[in-house]
Amino acid sequence: MRKLNLIDVTQYVEKNIGTFHQKRIQSLDDLKLSKVLKRKNPYLFKAKFVLTAEQIIRGIVDAHISSNEETIFGDWLEGLVLFINEKVYGGQKSGITGIDLEFDNEGIRNIITIKSGPNWGNSSQITKMVTDFKTAKKTLRTSNSQLNIVAINGCFYGRDNKPDKGDYFKYCGQVFWEFISGNKDLYIDIIEPLGHLAKEKNEDFIKSYSQMINKFTREFANEFCNDNGEINWVKLVCFNSSSN
Repeated sequence: MRKLNLIDVTQYVEKNIGTFHQKRIQSLDDLKLSKVLKRKNPYLFKAKFVLTAEQIIRGIVDAHISSNEETIFGDWLEGLVLFINEKVYGGQKSGITGIDLEFDNEGIRNIITIKSGPNWGNSSQITKMVTDFKTAKKTLRTSNSQLNIVAINGCFYGRDNKPDKGDYFKYCGQVFWEFISGNKDLYIDIIEPLGHLAKEKNEDFIKSYSQMINKFTREFANEFCNDNGEINWVKLVCFNSSSN
């Protein structure tokens, strides 16, 4: 184990955080109105008494952004975890299906599956994770039957006061960041560098977002509004759900 140099972490974050912002904008540029309209429930908009094209557009675009950003940022944070763990423990990205990180510490091979927060999955998804852990252990013990392996579900944020789940341990928030780095304050230390150029980058995103709202609102009005400006709900529902 090597002591973590926080300057290395800061430099990594400031050098790479732009990738997250670029992908946020790219996700908007790649968005197609026809695709998102087919994924959303038109009955819900009607039930909520939505009356304008812009209300519908903001609803579907904002929902897409919320879901997509969580995934994009989760992938980015996973890269940060791998960088930090490699510096401290020599860990590496695992080549085993379902395992994100492997590293050795005090005679133990730690295999980690990384998720954003503690409430990430339903029972079937958790069952699959446990199956992946068991398969990974068998794979690793093929070459070393005496290998002491511990499985961990790591989460970037949140808490879990009962980490021992039987088949694996669940480490969240401060506990997880300390586990992969040996630094109990890392979960706080990374906050400041994450804001590097955030204002400038967010201004670029807001510009792209505004353009997308205007573009989609115009497309929606042309396709799904009557000449008097009223939303043609029958046409919208048929576009979304008709079998023809």
